[in-house]
Amino acid sequence: MSSHRQLHLGAFMRPVGIHTAWWRYPGGYPDANFNFKHLAHFAQRLEAAKFDAFFMADHLAVMNMPMAALRRSATVTSFDPLTLLPALAVLTKRIGLIATASTTYDEPYHVARKFASLDHISQGRAGWNLVTSGNPDEAHNFGREAHVEHAVRYARAREFFDVVTGLWDSWADDAFLMDPESGLFFDPEKLHVLDHKGEFLKVKGPLNIARPVQGWPVIVQAGASEAGRQIAAETAEMVFAAGSTIEAAQAFYADLKGRMPALGRDPDHLKILPGAVVILGDTLEEAKAKRARLDELVHSDSGLANLSVRLGVDASGFDLDAPLPELPETNASKSGQAQIVEYARRTNATVRDLARKVGGYGGLHLLGTPAQVADEMEEWLETRACDGFNVMFPFVPEGLDDVVDRLVPELQRRGLFRREYDGSTLRDHLGLPRPPNRFFALG
Repeated sequence: MSSHRQLHLGAFMRPVGIHTAWWRYPGGYPDANFNFKHLAHFAQRLEAAKFDAFFMADHLAVMNMPMAALRRSATVTSFDPLTLLPALAVLTKRIGLIATASTTYDEPYHVARKFASLDHISQGRAGWNLVTSGNPDEAHNFGREAHVEHAVRYARAREFFDVVTGLWDSWADDAFLMDPESGLFFDPEKLHVLDHKGEFLKVKGPLNIARPVQGWPVIVQAGASEAGRQIAAETAEMVFAAGSTIEAAQAFYADLKGRMPALGRDPDHLKILPGAVVILGDTLEEAKAKRARLDELVHSDSGLANLSVRLGVDASGFDLDAPLPELPETNASKSGQAQIVEYARRTNATVRDLARKVGGYGGLHLLGTPAQVADEMEEWLETRACDGFNVMFPFVPEGLDDVVDRLVPELQRRGLFRREYDGSTLRDHLGLPRPPNRFFALG
């Protein structure tokens, strides 16, 4: 099979929602999520393999699950991504650095300033994963009694995007004269005061940092609900997608990109990367054995609690040996619930089956030899199911080393993945244009 397209590869390095037992795998690093030495090494390994980006997810509360499960979870301690990634920026040169920041419980001025700073420190490698917060417990850490309603979260997110990007455009690219002779540091004609007054936000501006190197850091999203798809079609440049079958991924790909022309956007300016756990072996059987070994490490306390989190509904009272009952509407992640319900109906899975699956990882697995996994990746790429993959490592360091040392060379041999970076910024890696400044023609 030949292809004129090339894969984009991101690396999901925060093991939230991947597999509850990743930290228990023999030979692994239990502290990989909270050890700067490990994370720096991982970023450098990924850069050597020419990955597009290193992605750190985040959430603003301890996961809402019973203590019996929480005590077995590695999600309870992690670095703030916008503290971690600037540190990684000075230890790397080319790989993109993507961080999550919430539009529900952050303020746009903070987000705009932090990501502009990261873009300058990294010389143009920043990306912002715009999320609306799916964990209801985050509300209690920000002075609220209840989680903001789903529709309101997305309406605020859309306005939040406009404010952040408007703040990034506060200064023309050539605003800063820094002329010792005249004594002028900047040209006042090249400064714009946003003075935003909207339904949810009131922000004067300007931003007190120069326009980012990339114009705007790359805009990343992960929502798959109807509201999530629409805001992605309007604003996103990269989407981290879900989908355990190629047919579902093709439908999502066609739907999301199909919305863009009517919005005045080029579909090629949005890259869709499904999340995929990659497990390699010398044979398919060996790869399956690794997965089975990992799944066996999931404690029974964890499975049902993780199912409850994913459903947004307490599943502890469900009949374990019966099909999944009809569920009330959730105010957590609607797309997360929908994915599990669809799988349950399609496979006739019992609640026990679902708990076991969610306690592990219920999304896309790519298993086999490097050649077999490369075949599958190539099929997804050529049939317009994706533009690449957000690779998730089931355990580290072995899982990461397998991908870097065995899979990437196979993809490169086939012409499916770069051997060298063509540019220096994350936009260069993704083939994305630099956004014009909405207020200044030269910017």
